[in-house]
Amino acid sequence: MRDHELVIGGDSVPGDDGHFAVIDPASGQAFARCPAGSPAQLDRAVDAARAACGEWQALSHAQRCEALTRVADDIEREADELARLIVREQGKPLALAQSEIAGGVAWTRYAAGQEIPVEWIEETPTQRIELHHRPVGVVASITPWNWPFMIAVWHIMPALRAGNCVVSKPSSLTPLSTIRLVEIIARHVPRGVINVVTGQQGLGSAITGHPGIDKIVFTGSTETGQRVMRASAGNLKRLTLELGGNDAAIVLPETPVAAVAEEIFQAAFLNMGQTCSALKRLYVHESQYREFAEALADIARRQVVGDGLEAGVTFGPVQNADQLALVSELVDDARAQGAEVLCGGERLDRPGFFYPPTIVTGVSDGQRLVDEEQFGPVLPVIAYSDVEDALRRANASSMGLGGSVWGSDEVRAQAVASRLESGVAWVNCHAQIQPNTPFGGCKMSGFGVEFGLQGLLEFTTPQLHYVRTFPTK
Repeated sequence: MRDHELVIGGDSVPGDDGHFAVIDPASGQAFARCPAGSPAQLDRAVDAARAACGEWQALSHAQRCEALTRVADDIEREADELARLIVREQGKPLALAQSEIAGGVAWTRYAAGQEIPVEWIEETPTQRIELHHRPVGVVASITPWNWPFMIAVWHIMPALRAGNCVVSKPSSLTPLSTIRLVEIIARHVPRGVINVVTGQQGLGSAITGHPGIDKIVFTGSTETGQRVMRASAGNLKRLTLELGGNDAAIVLPETPVAAVAEEIFQAAFLNMGQTCSALKRLYVHESQYREFAEALADIARRQVVGDGLEAGVTFGPVQNADQLALVSELVDDARAQGAEVLCGGERLDRPGFFYPPTIVTGVSDGQRLVDEEQFGPVLPVIAYSDVEDALRRANASSMGLGGSVWGSDEVRAQAVASRLESGVAWVNCHAQIQPNTPFGGCKMSGFGVEFGLQGLLEFTTPQLHYVRTFPTK
């Protein structure tokens, strides 16, 4: 069983508190050991990052961009090893893990090519007013277990591009691909610019309250995001919070089932449904309700469930035992209230945390499976009779990450989508994201954005320059 180490100040070091096991969700057994960092090691990582700020910020924009380009090159060279590591710790099929690495490369190259603009607000014969953007300082990245490599890239690369230094804290369930990412970055940046600390209990709280950290970018549950926000008040940390989502999709009447069923299925079951912006509630007009549900169930039955490293597997396990228990609980609760489970609906009788793709009908708002974010391989299909009522029900959630509307009349679909209370509104697609488009939620799904120029500027603080010109004689 391989041991891994922290990266602090450019050095690889063991954890002060020993190691903890990393579990392969396909077997339920430990396959590696991760260092358990201490609060003192977090302090050293923050100190190293702060000490490196001057050197990193003194480099030109071009030099920082060149460093990120070299990082992208190394990720690409080591893609196969990284993808296999993701499968072992997270569980997704190898093809999806390879896509995650490819996405990480693309996002890194995009960050390397981004410009940080200077806005000229006013220019007169006597003065010039410019808006500049300075690095925030030390950024802490706290990432979840569903897309461990990709989300770390989303957090770290724009932070570095903007001139900040970073302390990364990955989920204790999936820490290894992030450690490898930090090791790659550390080859190309001054010592202390990038650091990673891992641990099971208390380390996240120590980060959120740490006075040496200037900004936190956090992706995770709404409940944890609220704790991050409260703990960050001490030194008024800047925050970007991408929190939970219970994304609704509305299928308008007369939408061709065969044309969209596969895309809807993939949007709902992306990464075994373990994606914040996955489609989690599907509202279908009663005239097509049964046809849509059966079409989705047929696609679900065709999935090959198994270990992500096995050939032909299209659907991996749930990442951890707690999430598997929640998914099972929500489906059992719906079944007890009279719901019909068209396919799946039971944990597979084999080692690991396997739950097949599950389509549930006969449910409605007010039931846990509809109202709560299941974050797993289950999709409730809900009948509606009136589009206005479907829109009202879609917006009734306290969350507002994303939402979509599907229909052959794109103008009508966009008109409905524009009334969704969500940070992103998709038409005839769902969970589409790009490095050049800002992404973020509203309501209890968080605030701030990632990606694009707006996402890059989240890692800066504005500084206004008033430049007065001496009068000429």
